[in-house]
This record gives sequence, C-alpha cells and structure tokens, in this order.
Amino acid sequence: MKFAFPSFSAKPAASSVSNAPSRPRTLDSQKPGVQRSKMMEYDQPLVWVVVMLMLFGLVMVYSASIALPDSPKYANYTNAHFLIRQAIFICISLVAGLVTFRIPIATWQRWAPYLFVITLILLAMVLVPGLGRGVNGAKRWLSFRVFNLQPSELMKLFIVLYAANYTVRKQEVMHKLTKGFLPMTAAVGLVGLLLMLEPDLGALGVIVCIAMGILFLGGINGIWFGGIGAMLTGMFTLVIWLSPWRRERIFAYLNPWAEENALGKAYQLSHSLIAFGRGELFGVGLGASVEKLHYLPEAHTDFLLAVIGEELGFAGVLVVVMLFYWIIKRAFEIGRQAIAMDQTFAGLTAKGIGIWIGVQTFINMGVNLGLLPTKGLTLPLMSYGGSGVLINCIGLAILLRIDYENRVLMRGGRA
Repeated sequence: MKFAFPSFSAKPAASSVSNAPSRPRTLDSQKPGVQRSKMMEYDQPLVWVVVMLMLFGLVMVYSASIALPDSPKYANYTNAHFLIRQAIFICISLVAGLVTFRIPIATWQRWAPYLFVITLILLAMVLVPGLGRGVNGAKRWLSFRVFNLQPSELMKLFIVLYAANYTVRKQEVMHKLTKGFLPMTAAVGLVGLLLMLEPDLGALGVIVCIAMGILFLGGINGIWFGGIGAMLTGMFTLVIWLSPWRRERIFAYLNPWAEENALGKAYQLSHSLIAFGRGELFGVGLGASVEKLHYLPEAHTDFLLAVIGEELGFAGVLVVVMLFYWIIKRAFEIGRQAIAMDQTFAGLTAKGIGIWIGVQTFINMGVNLGLLPTKGLTLPLMSYGGSGVLINCIGLAILLRIDYENRVLMRGGRA
C-alpha cells in the first residue's frame, strides 16, 4: 500500500522561520560534507500504526461475527457480511483521510465554528420522528439508506476543532468567567442536552473530557476548572441516580457474579470477563473463541477487545494497548512541537485528538475489563462501524497534516 503525499524540498534552517530565504540547491550539493536533510516529509510510522490497527481490527471483526448468521436475528446475513462491510468502510476511510490530509490547518481553523453548528443540527435531526434510527432503545443514527450516520461521532472531532479555535480566539479573556469560560460551557451544555435525549451518556463523557482537556491546556483558570470538574461529576452522578436502569447497571457492575446480575444487567460484563479468563497468556487461538458464539452480545462492536483477549490472550491485548499508547504519545508530541512554533490552534487540535482517542480507548477497554460500568463505546479504528472508523481516520489525517506542516516550518518553508 502506498500513500501519495505532497513533497517539499529540504531547505536549510534560518534564524527567522517565516522569512527564511531559499538558496540554490546546487550550491549545497557542490559543497563537500553537506547532505540533504534526512527528515521524513510525513510521519510514516504514524500512518503504518493506524493501518495496522485497522487491519488487525478487520481480522478480529471477521472472527467475532462469523457465527452471527446462525442466530435468527442475522439469519439473512452471510458469514462474511460484516467483514465485507468493514473492508469497504476502511477503504472509504483511507480515501477520506488522504483527501483530509490535503486540507491546510488554517482552513480547519476557519471552518471550525460552522462545522460545530452543522453537527449540532444533525444531533437535533436524530430526535425528529422519521429521521432518527433507533437501536436497542437509543436513537443515535440518521439513516441514508446506503449507510447510517452517527452525528455524535462527528461531534467528537468537531468539538476538538471548535474548542481549539475558541481557545485561540478568546486567549486574552480565558481567565475571565463571563467572557471566556461560560460561553464554551454553554456550547458543551447544549451538546450534552441533545446527547442525553438520545440517550448517549458514553459519547457525552468523551466530548466533555475533550472540551475540558483543551480548555485546561489553553490556560483556563485552575480554580474554575476544578470547580466545573466537580460540578460535572455531581451531574453525572445525579443523572445515573435518577435513572433506574442506569442505577441498576452500576449495582450490577459492582457485583457482576450475583445470579440476578449475571443473567441481567451484568450479562455482557460477566461473559466478557469469562472471555479474558479463557484467553490467559497467549489465548485459545485465532477463531477459536467460544464467547462469540452468541454468548457475548455485540462482540464485533463494543466488546471486540474481549474476543481479542480470548483468542490472542494477554499478549494480543498488550499489543493493542501499546499501539494506542504510541498514537496518543505521538499526538501530544506533535501538539507540543506545533505550540513551540507558535501554531497554537494546530497544537491544541493535535493534543485534543490525542485526548479523544485516549479517553474513548480507555473507556472501551475499561468496560471490557470490568473497570468501568458498561457503556456503548466502540474501540477506535478497530470495532465494526462506518461512522466511527471514518471519523477516526479523518481526525488522525488532521493530526498527520499538523505534523507535516511542522516539518515544513522546520525546513524553513511556510505551512
């Protein structure tokens, strides 16, 4: 697989990055001992780690879904139904990522508020009867016949862009409550209201973490940050307590092996833990999972990691954890580098993407391992689903573009 990216010639560094004059290459090439820069023109390891995760996910989605047609619910599906669809999603997502990479970060900064408003409208459209599509009692999708769009996935990306853009625009008043903090809080609150009406508490948790993380990195007052964090914790607790089925899920999470819980609200969790227990160190072998045979619901989406743990064991799970850790670490390195070169929006966006991938990965893995209550969040890049993989690829393509523009600036060019 080859990736075509625009190329820039290496230029010698100068004291002023923005006004660095270019010298004829022939002069450097004729001087003995002078070599062309060996800096890569884009982050190839980042590209290949992302591709590896998607291809690994494709294999595991096939393994987790191959037996689903034996169930009456999926009787009309072929054994390769989810494999083919996921492969199509990945191809479309890679093309979308290549197109996204060509868009300058300045364009994303200019369009960030408009993209945020458009996604708010899509979130509201989900709640309109006849437009929104419901699954298992939750209306989270817009159906376009050929594909289903989940606006909450779009919001995870566009809240990153909007929060970074807002922080840059309001940098001088970020320490003020009314002009700096409250407007952003109101915007996130509106998103939260729409998500709670779906309901989608998991997506809301990710979006709140993204927005709060970017505001913290953007220099918000520490006291207000702590106060709003405590308030949000209280609100989430209140929402759970006032919702009987959420409260039951929390109690089931605390004691999943009680008979009434193992056969009820903790059914998924208990079978996920059984899958990890069967996998031990190196797993029972690829394709040999028992839990995916209609014992573990949603094994190809929310609980894909449990199938990995059963078939490939601790070793397989550790590989997945390390690959995600590398992406998150790289995102923060790219963001720190951009901020060091006065590209504040780009830097905050890169770190926001790292927070997004990190928080969603942590929640999904925590749910699978029994560290967190059960929530319907997929594993980024790996779980079955078109909207999730597509938006993940677009977000990581933006991260790759930020790194690319960093490299151009370090060569003495202009982003």
